[in-house]
Order: sequence, then C-alpha cells, then structure tokens
Amino acid sequence: MTIKIIAKNKRAGYDFQLIEKFEAGIELVGTEVKTLRSGKVSLNEAFVTVDKNDEIWVMNMTIPHYEFGNINNHDETRTRKLLMKKDQIQFIAHEMKAQRLTIVATMIYFKHSIVKLEIALAKGKKMHDKRADTAKKDIDRKLQRGQYE
Repeated sequence: MTIKIIAKNKRAGYDFQLIEKFEAGIELVGTEVKTLRSGKVSLNEAFVTVDKNDEIWVMNMTIPHYEFGNINNHDETRTRKLLMKKDQIQFIAHEMKAQRLTIVATMIYFKHSIVKLEIALAKGKKMHDKRADTAKKDIDRKLQRGQYE
C-alpha cells in the first residue's frame, strides 16, 4: 500500500479530541491535483459539513492556484464534495448530532495515486485540557530522554 502524505492538520489534535477517523475521496479538478502533487495545501481552517441530501462537503480547505495554469484555474477555497458511502455519511451525521461533535480534516494524502482526505469526528477541548495534554507530553518526553529517574 503506497501512501504519500501531502499535508497534516497538526492543530486538529491540539484543539480537538479526535474520536473516530474516516477516509474519504475528494472531487477535484485537474489544476488542483497538479498543485497537490507539488505539496501545496492548507488544512488549518478546514471543516466538514453534511447537508440535507446526505452529501458531505469540505469547506475552507485552501489549495493555491496552479502556478502554470491559465485563466481557467480553480478557486482556492471552493467547497469540495467528499466521496463516501451513504451509510458512512449517515453514521457520521447521526453521531455528530447525537453527541454534539464536529468533523475536522486531519490529513490529505495520495493512496495509489488517488487523493484521499482523512476526516475525524472530534470534540473541542477546553483550555485546561490543552494544558494537561501539553504537560503530559513534556513528562513523556523527559522520561524518554532519561531526565526523570
């Protein structure tokens, strides 16, 4: 299985408690794929919504213009449709409403030369949760180095 990671959303793990992850395809145009091959994409403000027709969309994912493109280049922050099975979309929508969760984009990658987006059901963290996680990571890092005996 060949996976080439294009970009990760590192803030997602810091700002949210990631509960369950899913893999989705993305509906893209040609110049977007060419830009992704050069590794240019931003997932920092990306989020996912489910509409009334059980379709799932990613918003605010920034793919810059293809530098060698022409006037028919794509819009950088357009809404892009995600490709998933209907029962998965319905499960995600139900969990999102029942547990008051959000859906965030965590990673975009090529899998067998097809662009995939990893999304996750997530619950927002409070400031004290973030501090506790940071303190725990610091302690684990020091234990790995052998500074605490």
